[in-house]
Amino acid sequence: METSRPVVVKRVPERMNLRQARQFQQEVRPFFKIDRPQIVFDLSAVRLLDAAGIDMLLECMTEASRRDGDLKLASVSAQAAVVLELTRTDRLFEIYETATDAVKSFSSFLPNAVRQFYPGVGTAPAFAWNQRDGHGHRATRDNEEAA
Repeated sequence: METSRPVVVKRVPERMNLRQARQFQQEVRPFFKIDRPQIVFDLSAVRLLDAAGIDMLLECMTEASRRDGDLKLASVSAQAAVVLELTRTDRLFEIYETATDAVKSFSSFLPNAVRQFYPGVGTAPAFAWNQRDGHGHRATRDNEEAA
C-alpha cells in the first residue's frame, strides 16, 4: 500500500529577475532532492517575471522530472500569466486557479485522471471487431452484418 507523499507549496516572490530567481532557486533546491517531489509554486504575488524567472521555472520543472516528480503552478498573477503565455511556457506546466486545487490534483493522478480525458482507456470494448480484409475496407462489428 502506497503512502501519500507530502506536497510542498512555495510562494514565488514579487520580483523574479536574475538575482531573485537565483535566490529562490537556492531556497527550493532541497525540495527537489527527494524522490518523486510534488511541488506547487504559488505565483499570486508575482509582478515581474523576466527571462531569468522563466529559466528558473524550467530548471525546477526539469529537476522535478528527473526525480520522477512534478512541479505545478497555481494562482498565477495577471502579469506572470502574460509572460508565460508570450513565451509559450504556459503550455509546459499544469496551471491551477488556487494552490489548494494544485495540491488536490496530486492525489487524483490515476486512474481517474486518465479516464477523465480518455474515457475508453482501461475498459474492454463492448464489441469485438472482425479481421480486416486487407483492402482497407472498414472492419465490421460481430453484431453487424457486412454490407
